[in-house]
Amino acid sequence: MQAKLKRRDEVFEQVPFIDDRDLKVGPQDAQPAPAADQSQPRNPLMETPLTIHFRGVSFTPGGFAAAEFVRRSRALAADVSTPFNSLTMPGASQSASSEFFGSARQSRPSLYVASRLKNLDLSGYISADFLSAGVTSTSNSTNGYTLRLRQVWGQVKFAAGWSVLGGQTWTLLAEGKSGIGPSDDAGKVNDARPMTIDSTYNVGFTYARQYGIRLTKDFGDRVWVAVSMENPQATLVTHNNAANFLVGQTGASSSYNSTANYSFNPNPDIIAKMAFEPGFGHYEVFGLFSRFRDRVFPCEENFASAACGDLTAASAAKAYNDSKNGGGFGANARWIFLDKRYVFGLHGFGGSGVGRYGTAQLPDVSVRADGTLALVKDEQGLITLERRGKKLDLYMYGGTEYASRTADFDPLANKGVGQQVGYGAPLFSNAGCYSETVPKDSTGFVPGTLANCTADTRVLIEGTGGFWYRFYAGPRGTLRFGTQYSYVTRNTWSGVGGDPHGIDNMVFTSFRYYLP
Repeated sequence: MQAKLKRRDEVFEQVPFIDDRDLKVGPQDAQPAPAADQSQPRNPLMETPLTIHFRGVSFTPGGFAAAEFVRRSRALAADVSTPFNSLTMPGASQSASSEFFGSARQSRPSLYVASRLKNLDLSGYISADFLSAGVTSTSNSTNGYTLRLRQVWGQVKFAAGWSVLGGQTWTLLAEGKSGIGPSDDAGKVNDARPMTIDSTYNVGFTYARQYGIRLTKDFGDRVWVAVSMENPQATLVTHNNAANFLVGQTGASSSYNSTANYSFNPNPDIIAKMAFEPGFGHYEVFGLFSRFRDRVFPCEENFASAACGDLTAASAAKAYNDSKNGGGFGANARWIFLDKRYVFGLHGFGGSGVGRYGTAQLPDVSVRADGTLALVKDEQGLITLERRGKKLDLYMYGGTEYASRTADFDPLANKGVGQQVGYGAPLFSNAGCYSETVPKDSTGFVPGTLANCTADTRVLIEGTGGFWYRFYAGPRGTLRFGTQYSYVTRNTWSGVGGDPHGIDNMVFTSFRYYLP
């Protein structure tokens, strides 16, 4: 059934696809219905037989245990999270080797808490998985991988249709199934994520899980408007530049990953979305505003110029900050038809400096010869077709992500000869992308690096098909098995030596038990 939830005491006012046959119980499971308690919050989509009510607060544990594997035709040394933008070129040794990894790391515990304070509905949610790695994590013996925070948020809803949400949650850019509201991580509420086993979903899907503060207004279960302030970051790819720019630094070891880069963004990302349901289908339009900044050092390469005072060596003199405004617009549409068993969806998003919001993690910015930032134009698109059955769910997705050429010419490089810099320049060399090289050392675990192989990504394309079969779904939980097949191509910008591309064929399986 497709249930429209309108009661204000229900925290998620969404229209997820629910198979009512999965909710039926037999005579042995029947329990007398308790008397209604208006002091207790009620959310039938989130509450389960495991829900505990204590002094006006409900606690609902959830999540699933997973046993999964992935086999790729070309090795990436990756678990069930595929790094799409790292697909190897033809000459890489990894392209001649397949890989198999088994994993339980996508297993996901969660807890939902809800309460009521007079005319306010209060709720919170936390979920985690094990798809992160510590410095001592290996797959050799105990597979001691680390717990990773997925979501943790709190929400307050007011009687007039207003709600405020804060914490780490799915970005407002991510597609929803109904209205505008938070999504859980088990597929119960407002979950429009691809049904893939691959935890990075499908190329073309727009998402992030990050800090945000969100204000939402519900206009009578037909129109929703929301605005959010979310955590900013900048992903950077550039080549051949002088050391005349600074975007950020590696993380402080006391709080961040000391091997990862963190950009010095001046402002939060601002996102606005409108969703509407005129009677057939769910539609969304949304926009993003981002601001990027770097510090420019004009006298690093051009120190001997008159503008720099005819210096004799590189200097930080006359350094300044340069900012660029970026962002983009997108739209989603989703229809349920043919006895409410089939779902068809369209998603599109494009703009400048929006690459990090795509599954493929294409760059937001590159750098010009003078050290100022150049925003990379990016486009993301996804087509969805799903079929929901009593026991068997089928799905197909087709997605693409594109990053534009963002190149410049530095006349001072190579002792005045000059060279192209930036991203995807036509004079970058790809000549070595087809030639395998020897390993870097004798440990046996450091593949050779391809020489003269820039291979900046132009477009990624992925086609995916799969199924989920439910052996049991009822008051004692859900037991299901799934298989996914994906074919991915990574096409590069043409350069000297051609336009090589990487491909991969991937097969995933998953056996999961979900708490009721």
